[in-house]
Amino acid sequence: MTFITRLSSKFSLILFKKNNLICFFLILFLFFLDRISKNKIINMSEIDSRIYINDFMNIDLVWNTGIGFGLLSSNSNLIYNAISFIIFLVIIFLIYLIFKSKIVDKILFSIVLGGALGNFYDRLIFFAVPDFIDLHYQNFHWFTFNIADIFITVGILMIIIKDLFFKKL
Repeated sequence: MTFITRLSSKFSLILFKKNNLICFFLILFLFFLDRISKNKIINMSEIDSRIYINDFMNIDLVWNTGIGFGLLSSNSNLIYNAISFIIFLVIIFLIYLIFKSKIVDKILFSIVLGGALGNFYDRLIFFAVPDFIDLHYQNFHWFTFNIADIFITVGILMIIIKDLFFKKL
């Protein structure tokens, strides 16, 4: 048996474990939920770039070249490519963590990965991430964000809460 055959067989055993398949489908579901929301907003923004929802939320398409919530945005290709490479490394690390973790951690890492893949896809295709949820109170506006940012943030917060308060899970 060749090295490639053994590696392929071992990878198939790991990938097709029940818990890993659940995580794979969760990641796909979150990725496609993010894609659908972004496609809808991008298509709607061709008509009107700002949509009033209520006194606290608008839909306002902003193209983000930085990381979550517009942090580290820059017009420099070097900075953009460096950030994209770091995000790629984080995605690879998350995949590793999913394969090596217990089921609760697998699910939480999958939530983060689903969002990260959604934003990384946009970085590769559009060279920016479409952010569109604008939360505000009167003249104070929070960072504009998207559905993938919500998945990433909620996933990370759940990991932190789990590790702080539920160490036995």
